[in-house]
Amino acid sequence: MSNWLIETELEGDLVKLIPLQRKHRDELVKAAADGELWKLWFTSIPSEKTIDAYLDYALTEYKNDRALPFVVVDKTTNQVIGTTRFCNANSHDKRLEVGFTWYAKRVQRTGVNTECKYLLLSHAFENLKCIAVELRTHWHNRASRNAIARLGAKQDGVLRNHQIDADGAIRDTVVFSILREEWLVVKKSLKFKMGQY
Repeated sequence: MSNWLIETELEGDLVKLIPLQRKHRDELVKAAADGELWKLWFTSIPSEKTIDAYLDYALTEYKNDRALPFVVVDKTTNQVIGTTRFCNANSHDKRLEVGFTWYAKRVQRTGVNTECKYLLLSHAFENLKCIAVELRTHWHNRASRNAIARLGAKQDGVLRNHQIDADGAIRDTVVFSILREEWLVVKKSLKFKMGQY
């Protein structure tokens, strides 16, 4: 049986999303160092100490057809500026999540996230024929919650006591989604935000 999630490159005006490989290790650590992103307590961004386990997990999930991880490359500098992935994929039900997204501090609050999400959602709905795409974030990650809402996703609910963090703290997870029937209007909105409409 062939995999649903096949390595592919997605390209916009600002960024390219290319399949994550082990060779991206040092570039990801450098991108995360811009803002020391691993210090954010409400998310899991790799540091020099954790990058290998991060890559192992992402690549194992891809091998098992549960994820398709990408590095985000800035087209003007050709540098890796972050990562994102399809995850928690269910090929039978044509559902997946867009997650594990983070960017170097210097490109946050630019057009990078909007374009990345546009590329991912276009691929999910138009090529993979998804019926729904989820986006999840930590209850305390207000910037992420606001960014997801600005994309046009609707909040489904909050999973209370959803996960136990490495230090024992219990996380509440906010779940958003975009449905296949909503994609056309979400796409129109994203294209407008990117100045393409």
